[in-house]
Amino acid sequence: MDFFRWDIIWDYRELYLSGFLTTIILTICGYIGGVIFGLLLGLGQVSNKKWIYWPAKIYIDVFRGTPMLVQLLLIHLAVIPTIFGESMSWWVSGIVGLILNSAAYNAEIFRAGIQSIDKGQMEAARSLGLTHSQAMKKVILPQAFRRMIPPLGNEFIALLKDSSLVTVIAGMEILYVSKVVAGTYQRFWEPYLFAAFLYLVLTYTATKIIAIVEKRVDINYNPRKKRGAHK
Repeated sequence: MDFFRWDIIWDYRELYLSGFLTTIILTICGYIGGVIFGLLLGLGQVSNKKWIYWPAKIYIDVFRGTPMLVQLLLIHLAVIPTIFGESMSWWVSGIVGLILNSAAYNAEIFRAGIQSIDKGQMEAARSLGLTHSQAMKKVILPQAFRRMIPPLGNEFIALLKDSSLVTVIAGMEILYVSKVVAGTYQRFWEPYLFAAFLYLVLTYTATKIIAIVEKRVDINYNPRKKRGAHK
């Protein structure tokens, strides 16, 4: 019985490779942009100025409270055509959507990380003559960053899996290629099992890399472990 036909995967190997690379590029671009924008939103969340705090809070609540699928469709079909007068490549809409969504979750990570640092640290820095911005940059954020690494790593893995949603705007990533193969051959086990395998490879690799980064940062912040690492 010809139950599994892996030859149909081989026939589309170049398209799968392209989809694999597209998924990686989408995730990295979305994550980097999401971290930068999320940091600004996170700082807005801990600001005492209401005109900074409230826009940041509303943005975070809106993007965390609505599905990314809806956000991608709105950005691709409504927001970008309204602003620029015409639709743009799914690349633009996909990356913008991933950045805007990821930023909302990263902002909460930054807010929690900053607020986990004892208030005395800020007061001590200010008593030494540092401005609020200097104290945040040189004292608070370096300490908070260590605590942020695990949740930031989890957000990267979540974004990697969520990048499959770009398929709804014709983003040619892994899931889109699998849909093409399934539609062509009217077979569903092989393409979608292979898509699951590729996502598993990506998330497993990302998990290992994040674990290495966590260990390296922990060693750098812990003098005893640092000495042990050089033995």
